[in-house]
Amino acid sequence: MTRKLTALLLAALMLLAAIPATAETAVTLTDMAGREVKLDAPASRIVVLMPSDCEILYAIGAGDAVVGRGEYCNYPAEAEALPVVNSGMETNLEEILALEPQVVVMTKMAQTAEHVDALENAGVRVFVTDAQTIADTYDCISLLGKLTGKTAEAEAVIADMQERIAAVAAKAENTGKTVYFETTPMEFGWGLYSAGMGNFMDEIGAICGLNNIFGNVEYAWPVVSEEDVIAADPDYIVTIDSNGMGDVDAAQVILAREGWKDMQAVVNGNVFIVGNDEFSRPGPRLADAAEALYALIYGAAEAEVPAA
Repeated sequence: MTRKLTALLLAALMLLAAIPATAETAVTLTDMAGREVKLDAPASRIVVLMPSDCEILYAIGAGDAVVGRGEYCNYPAEAEALPVVNSGMETNLEEILALEPQVVVMTKMAQTAEHVDALENAGVRVFVTDAQTIADTYDCISLLGKLTGKTAEAEAVIADMQERIAAVAAKAENTGKTVYFETTPMEFGWGLYSAGMGNFMDEIGAICGLNNIFGNVEYAWPVVSEEDVIAADPDYIVTIDSNGMGDVDAAQVILAREGWKDMQAVVNGNVFIVGNDEFSRPGPRLADAAEALYALIYGAAEAEVPAA
């Protein structure tokens, strides 16, 4: 066999070997809005608009692929160094396109079909997420892992969350007690918002052995009435940080409300502030939220047990 023929055969073998490898890097996924998303390779330039999705991308080791973020994406700390774009109702498509993303990751609830169409027409792929439950959160992590070529890393994050949440559930008791989650206070001017049936906050309460007083409301984040909260007389009230009220102590606001002072949670001092980001974002820190709520509830329960 001549050297020339040998060289040609080697070149042909190398070409054949390269074809399957290229095919393997292609990505075809169905996002959480039921849309098919196709990429020639895992996403390497991403603008992410939702804080929970930003946290997921960094948790699975895909932070290097993120080139821009929505204005509320503040975790982990290194994400804050990225260029900021307006999102939600104030989404600025020009700002996004200026960053030359390959993919924009956005949520079904926060963005519009018009945003999707405009980006797709500009040649940018859009991946839509929609996590309402803990199971949805696992699905979202898995999908973003596949989108970025970080499948194994995503599965490791999911496994860690599952193990930690299962540990909380295993040591929690069915207390028979009730909890009211306040996600937006009436003082903020948007109405009194809470957690409804089957969303991740409702599920975390159940994991800790509590019954959500609005767990029968078939809406993830219902607007509720002050009268309904008072009538339910929950054993625990859990509110999220300052709920956008600056340096105001959200728990003290609740404790000072007229008509709330005779509620069991108020009388017994069981009004707790929890971390806003951990409790309100369907991402890896939901495991932190479950552990934190367990510590608050069972720490209080232990304090109530009279000394022998």
